[in-house]
Amino acid sequence: MKKLKKIIIICGHYGSGKTNFSVNLAIDLKEHGAAVTLTDMDIVNPYFRSSDHTAMLESKGIKVISPVYANTNLDAPAIPAAMFSAFDTDGYSIFDMGGDDAGATVMGQFFKNMKYKEYDMLYVINNNRAMIGNVEDATEMLHSIETASRLKATYIVNNSHLKGYTVAKDIIESSEYAKQVSDNSGLEIFCTTYPKSILTEEDIRSFGNIMEDLYPVEVFVKTPWE
Repeated sequence: MKKLKKIIIICGHYGSGKTNFSVNLAIDLKEHGAAVTLTDMDIVNPYFRSSDHTAMLESKGIKVISPVYANTNLDAPAIPAAMFSAFDTDGYSIFDMGGDDAGATVMGQFFKNMKYKEYDMLYVINNNRAMIGNVEDATEMLHSIETASRLKATYIVNNSHLKGYTVAKDIIESSEYAKQVSDNSGLEIFCTTYPKSILTEEDIRSFGNIMEDLYPVEVFVKTPWE
């Protein structure tokens, strides 16, 4: 797996799975002995927030910074002062950016905090999501996010899935889509995720001949009806 810089921004279309990836990455980095702060930057969309998993993350020693009114009936957009400190914390600092250009605009407010810092911004894609299901739309969405955030993506995360209906074949078939988005955008693929529950060791060995950097994830983020 490629080594990431200490500041990591996760961006993508609503429903691409960026929040679930953010939570998994935070846990993975912590399990490898790093100090980790996860900042929930999504003050636009009240669903699928990384801060919804605060208790679980904090039990693992991960610091979570949330919007002021996250998990309340108010849900008024507000940026706590602690978010500014996340750019200078020890260890890894992961920012779960709001979806699309609307959510990315919030990150743009912190541009001056990022101006002279090194960072990686991972663009999460899913070929089964409307508005990014084809290569051109996924590339256009990336450019919209970059413009709104005033930041540049550095890698692509292929997170193509069909939620509980995902099978090994879906992961394999997403590889061509991810490669084309990579070619169009000029960004290297950081990893291809797969739910831990669906692949056998034999599947993983065979996948290694098709795609590199397979990344197992737990499904933490679920819809209200799951």
